[in-house]
Amino acid sequence: MFGDKNRPMKLSNKIEEGNEERTALGILLTISFCHLLDDTMHSMLPAIYPMLKDEFGLSFFQVGIITLVLQLTSSIIQPFVGLYADKHHGWWQLPVSMVFTLIGIFMLSYADSFLVILLSVSLFGLGSSIFHPQGSQVAQQASGGRNGLAQSIFQVGGNGGFAAGPLFAALIVIPVGLSGVRWFAFIALLLAVILIYIGKWHVKQLKVVRKRSRARWTTAKAYTRNQIYGFVFILFVLMFSKNFYTESMVSYFTFFLIEKFGVSIQTSQLCLFVFLAAEVVGTLLGGWIGDRYGRKYVIWFSIFGAAPFTIMLPYVGSLVGTIILSAIIGLIIASAFSAILVYATDLMPNHVGTIAGIFYGLSFGLGGLGSTFFGWLADQTSILFVFKVSTLLPLLGIIAVYLPKMKRE
Repeated sequence: MFGDKNRPMKLSNKIEEGNEERTALGILLTISFCHLLDDTMHSMLPAIYPMLKDEFGLSFFQVGIITLVLQLTSSIIQPFVGLYADKHHGWWQLPVSMVFTLIGIFMLSYADSFLVILLSVSLFGLGSSIFHPQGSQVAQQASGGRNGLAQSIFQVGGNGGFAAGPLFAALIVIPVGLSGVRWFAFIALLLAVILIYIGKWHVKQLKVVRKRSRARWTTAKAYTRNQIYGFVFILFVLMFSKNFYTESMVSYFTFFLIEKFGVSIQTSQLCLFVFLAAEVVGTLLGGWIGDRYGRKYVIWFSIFGAAPFTIMLPYVGSLVGTIILSAIIGLIIASAFSAILVYATDLMPNHVGTIAGIFYGLSFGLGGLGSTFFGWLADQTSILFVFKVSTLLPLLGIIAVYLPKMKRE
């Protein structure tokens, strides 16, 4: 009798759990899709740098300043947004990020001076600074305890967006000029609507306290505070080497191809798309390998292991060979970010928003700093010299050997 009475209850519980898992998966895929569209709009900007440079007569240093403004408006504010998100929750926080982006889109499409360009990209940066910590927090919330997988899926959306941005720029913006940027307003409006729903789900779920039995990686309790700070510093250095190099590719790879091989702007953007598309695949592989063999080894190989290929890149004599090599580099080096982020949240599991804000912020800020430096260096020397110097950055990945191997409890 007891078996008969309990069976419907158990069946009901399983159905409810299944519905919850499907809902969480739907939320995770949706926030990843939003990440894709958000980063599509942002990666469109570097893709039109050659057009902005020609139309406004900008120097490489000024191109670097544009990137610096874009990245710093993201990086400076983003950690504070993450800290706020850990303590305060409102459904409006995610959709308001698209308001800033939408205003930036219209300002850029009507830009008539370098100053207006800087103001417009700063609004793009503000929108990004609000979206990323909140989006990462939603992904963690929808993970069902599989935080590594959730962050990988969320990051793949972003990498897909960065790959799609140059393609959209080549097909929509370059043929018609800056006025073509206004087409991206439809993406921003669509995102605002979706993020209203996501934001309400996020706040609702915060009121539900759940305890799940699951395997976890050892966290900060296994180490002293000073050890944690040391590990975080190592992660910062690794993030620096990765993004310094990656931003040199995103901002100046098109110029490199144009100068060395004499290709058109559109062709150079399609080549950049190959590099960014390879990063999408690399992110997926990095997440899977990290779960299987350990994140420390993924971090180490994804940065230090890319060094032989980055060193070869400036010396390849054919366009096809350069494209193939750039794809290999993107495939290897892209797996680092999600592994670094999840490694950090394993160390500080109660500060997901803050960690996401700091690491996404550092990702943008350090990349902007590197892009500005390389822009100045290109003006003083040449774009070819810049690529020869930047190839050494992944060698910093060797310090990942000092990270502890995280074991399951």
